[in-house]
Amino acid sequence: MTVIEREFIGGVCLNVGCIPSKALISAGHRYQEALDGSVFGVQSKGATLDFGVTQDWKQHQVVEKLTGGVSMLFKKHKIDAIMGDAFLKDDHSLRVMQKDSAQTYNFNNLIIATGSRPIEIPGFKFGDHVLDSTGGLNLKTVPKEFIVIGGGYIGSELASAYANLGAHVTILEGTDSILPNFEKDMVQLVLKSFKSRNIDVITNAMAKDSKPVDGGVEVTYTVDGKEQTIKADDVMVTVGRRPNTNDMGLEIAGVEMTDRGLIKVDNQGRTNKPNIYAIGDVVAGAALAHKASYEGKIAAEAISGKASAVDYKAMPAVCYTDPELATTGMTVKEAKDQGIDAKASKFPFAANGRALSLANTDGFVRIVTNADNTIIGAQVAGPGASDLISELTLAVESGMNAEDLALTIHPHPTLSEAIMDDAEVALGLPINI
Repeated sequence: MTVIEREFIGGVCLNVGCIPSKALISAGHRYQEALDGSVFGVQSKGATLDFGVTQDWKQHQVVEKLTGGVSMLFKKHKIDAIMGDAFLKDDHSLRVMQKDSAQTYNFNNLIIATGSRPIEIPGFKFGDHVLDSTGGLNLKTVPKEFIVIGGGYIGSELASAYANLGAHVTILEGTDSILPNFEKDMVQLVLKSFKSRNIDVITNAMAKDSKPVDGGVEVTYTVDGKEQTIKADDVMVTVGRRPNTNDMGLEIAGVEMTDRGLIKVDNQGRTNKPNIYAIGDVVAGAALAHKASYEGKIAAEAISGKASAVDYKAMPAVCYTDPELATTGMTVKEAKDQGIDAKASKFPFAANGRALSLANTDGFVRIVTNADNTIIGAQVAGPGASDLISELTLAVESGMNAEDLALTIHPHPTLSEAIMDDAEVALGLPINI
């Protein structure tokens, strides 16, 4: 088995995506805790941030440990890694271009997992002080003023991280709300938190142009047709990502594509060429690392002859803002749009003992059930949402009834008790509210 990689082993997630961004988010939380623990009676004096040390820890103790682990797994499983750019010659061979050489390889089966790249918009050519998400993760110093264009997952997470690290952040969002993939009451919690943490959110703002000024950047944008300018040390553009499917010979190999540049696949990840598969950001669906990993397993099983197929019944999604947001399965609206008689139950973290002891009570657990009290979806906003959503994903995936969760003994005091409590609400038998 052979892996061909253009840039770095481990892909976007491990190197310039999920993992390093969570490291910066964690560092920001630690800094804020060091600055102010007065609610617990902890008096901090003179906390400072050495961002160079932060970045060094992120790179060497987090990113490189994980990518090094992947390289070791390659060796263990006798997987060859070839660095270079792959270009398909036909549906059974490709050519790998390196700096000073090129080599042709034949293959029996191929999985395309080339991922995606940040979209560059007119007037914001990536370079000094105009950054994509990779540049935003690798800043040498924390900017005093930081502009984020685009209030989706990536923009909101890094805005939150840099605000906690000491920056004043302005988010310019082109639509009427940030985080459009989450329900409004969840987003409102984030907006409330942003307002208290030096993050300004300007919606319906169309970014027009940027120019260098005084060692920083000036951004011009319009709101309601009125042109305005704002200055910052750096601006980061996070308006979306584009699949890496161009300039790799897909059309020569006869692989069918969509108008959006995505690769058409069946429920095993197989393209119209029976020996070529595609997964992750280059196929339809959410651009999530765990979705790509799941699809990769299905494709590998299909190649080995198993009758595996993808099932997106419960695809969790998480945004690591403050508070964290997580969703899985269907919302009430999505269920009703499909003609399902659905209802939602809600339990607040303000009534959860562990959340109170953490001094972190904003948010809730919401369970979506059908007429038979079968769990078909859930959302969590608040402390530990990124971890709590897994139990609820299992409940959706397994077709559990709310009673199954209500009768499952949860340890006390824990955040997970809010799931049990909400299941009791769903059954009309609330105990703790």
